Amino acid sequence: MEKAMTSKCFMILVVFGVLGYAKAQGLELGFYDTSCPKAEKIISDFVKEHIRNAPSLASPLLRMHFHDCFVRGCDASILINSTSANNNTEKAGNPNKTLRGFDFIDRVKAAVEAECPGVVSCADIIALTARDAVGVIGGPFWNVPTGRRDGLISNTSEANTQIPGPTFNFSSLQTSFANKGLNVTDLVLLSGAHTIGVSHCSSFSKRLYNFTGKGDEDPSMDSFYIANLKKLKCTVANDTTTIVEMDPGSFRTFDLGYYKNLLKRRGLFQSDAALTTNSASKNLIVSLVNSPLEKFLQEFSLAMEKMGRIQVKTGSSGEIRKNCAVVNS
Repeated sequence: MEKAMTSKCFMILVVFGVLGYAKAQGLELGFYDTSCPKAEKIISDFVKEHIRNAPSLASPLLRMHFHDCFVRGCDASILINSTSANNNTEKAGNPNKTLRGFDFIDRVKAAVEAECPGVVSCADIIALTARDAVGVIGGPFWNVPTGRRDGLISNTSEANTQIPGPTFNFSSLQTSFANKGLNVTDLVLLSGAHTIGVSHCSSFSKRLYNFTGKGDEDPSMDSFYIANLKKLKCTVANDTTTIVEMDPGSFRTFDLGYYKNLLKRRGLFQSDAALTTNSASKNLIVSLVNSPLEKFLQEFSLAMEKMGRIQVKTGSSGEIRKNCAVVNS
């Protein structure tokens, strides 16, 4: 009984600690309860209606949230259109060239604007849409405190240098995440998003065909898996169109398949394989694989809440964009 009470008290402290941390940054659950009380329901209803018919879009929307937060914080700078050849935005960056879902966010924004013009930020819409889309396909729920405001600056070079790439080794990954206030545990958990979605062959074909520039294969990747990929999927080295499931067999299901594949040396990206090269991250992967799925879902949710607070703009910072793709004039 005493142990149960202690555990309950601890959870209450964790919840209030999270809420207190969020409010300290100007974010809070139900931020729009007064200014636009139907906002979150409008977003949720729209996502439920459309993601059921297009479940493959859940992964790109989650990836969009991640890519947005890693450049100038979670401020919807990823949505801004380039204005000229000399003013390319994050959208034009290499990590975002295969990203989908921009039109979906525009449609969600239009639905919210029809109810409450100029009130709900595009940054909050990205965060809420990602959470709700994952929920539609059976993934975990996490709290999304709101109150983010939209950024005014977006450029290609920052997207190219600040978003972790598929060829990163562990040291580069750790540094990239640390720069955003995230630790090794966050790195492992957020990488778990690769349990859903697909990748183009071009993101990892070097591991199959020319790892060191000598026409060789990556020795850290399972040779049987390489043979299958070369035979059935990425049949030529310069394939830029074929897509491959990140978690074969369950790429639309939030499960432990991604981590199990890593331990079998079957992660697609070098950055996936890198997670097993560090003792702390590998131990966490083993722990997740040997624990009930619920542990991963709960811890992933906490990591997502933490990521969603990276360098947020609140109060009088930034603006509330009328059109997510264009800074207000």
